[in-house]
Amino acid sequence: MFFKAVRASLFDGALKRGQVDGLAAILDRWARMPEPADRRWLAYMLATAHHETGRTMQPVRETFATSDERAIAILEAQFRKGGLPSVSTPYWRRDGEGKSWLGRGLVQLTHRVNYATMAQATGIDLLTHPERAMELTVAVDILFAGMQSGAFTGKRLSDYFSLSRDCWTGARRIINGRDKAELVASYGRRYLAALRLASGVPPAVGRSAV
Repeated sequence: MFFKAVRASLFDGALKRGQVDGLAAILDRWARMPEPADRRWLAYMLATAHHETGRTMQPVRETFATSDERAIAILEAQFRKGGLPSVSTPYWRRDGEGKSWLGRGLVQLTHRVNYATMAQATGIDLLTHPERAMELTVAVDILFAGMQSGAFTGKRLSDYFSLSRDCWTGARRIINGRDKAELVASYGRRYLAALRLASGVPPAVGRSAV
């Protein structure tokens, strides 16, 4: 029921194998969460992965390049042209060990310090092997750890979804300020509707807070 619902509402009527695998990996990870867990958290994590990966639901590199070298070249060209005004330190450039800390995963994990934080949170050695953020199971663990703890921006899922709060557009601050907040919120609400349908919960009545 879930896959049928999201295929119609979020994937233009068709799901590819990679999309199914990515969705299933996130659902499987959620199934290991301690009870009770807020289904809105899952819906918003699905929505975030949907947006950040260009709805492939698979880990991607920043710029959607097929290799680190290509992503580095694209970022470098943009930086030299002044196309990245918010960037002061070119984090994608290889360090003394030859490692690049460019964005990878279901969310764009960037900078060595953030890889270090996620290494500690997940128990996965992302400092020795930052490229592991491109592995689906690792990327899912990063998604869950970062969005639940607030490690990405200081904002966490519980800040926006709780017994007293239902703030779909504000939740975008967990990842990237207000960028595309309404769009990601719309994905989240559709994922929540699919989750409710699959579990036999009637659709919510009324509007959620923004």
